Amino acid sequence: MFAITSEPQSLATEAEDDWEFGFPCIGDPHHEIREELKAKGWLDLFYNEDYGHLYERPWASHPKGYYQPGVLAVSREGQVLYRWRCVPKYSNMSGAGARPEARYTWEKMQTARAGEADADADRTPVMGSETISWPRFLLILFAHGWFVRAKAFPLGREDDTPSVSPRKMMQRVYGFVAIWIAIFALLPIGWSAALAALWLARMTPGIIEIHRQFQNEPDTY
Repeated sequence: MFAITSEPQSLATEAEDDWEFGFPCIGDPHHEIREELKAKGWLDLFYNEDYGHLYERPWASHPKGYYQPGVLAVSREGQVLYRWRCVPKYSNMSGAGARPEARYTWEKMQTARAGEADADADRTPVMGSETISWPRFLLILFAHGWFVRAKAFPLGREDDTPSVSPRKMMQRVYGFVAIWIAIFALLPIGWSAALAALWLARMTPGIIEIHRQFQNEPDTY
């Protein structure tokens, strides 16, 4: 078993040591493994060449773009037992959403092992968790940026800004909504509308930018 990442080997090794998941993590920053898997017809992963939204992680390095998630299981004989690739869409937070559930994936592999044909790509796997909606995801990102710009969450890495909880960001959203309710309740409607228009004008470039940076691909195989 291997984990493959689009980061350099130094970061892959760091993740392997810190997370202690018990199997090798291989860095593939130039996508050589990804291209080999595609050439064999096993799995064609999506990847995002624009990772500008990760500016909060100055150490991040994806020279040819970061991989979207995928799972591939191949027997010693070369039979594909399971394959799934994430099709990044706003509905799955552009790839940041749920992954196939481990027990489900193992059972699919065992079923395929009983036959001889390669397993088809799994388009409707059982996921290990629920994915929040795109509007809620955007609210959390903008709450982290104090409703001025979208701000990705830092990771718990040495010398990084301490990570923050999405749950706390939703508390910030509720507070922000309460402030706007108070504004419209206490100020003349014209003033309130003008303030809302100014805020929307300030927010619009960030909304456009985050939709440009995050992938929303057609669901094709």
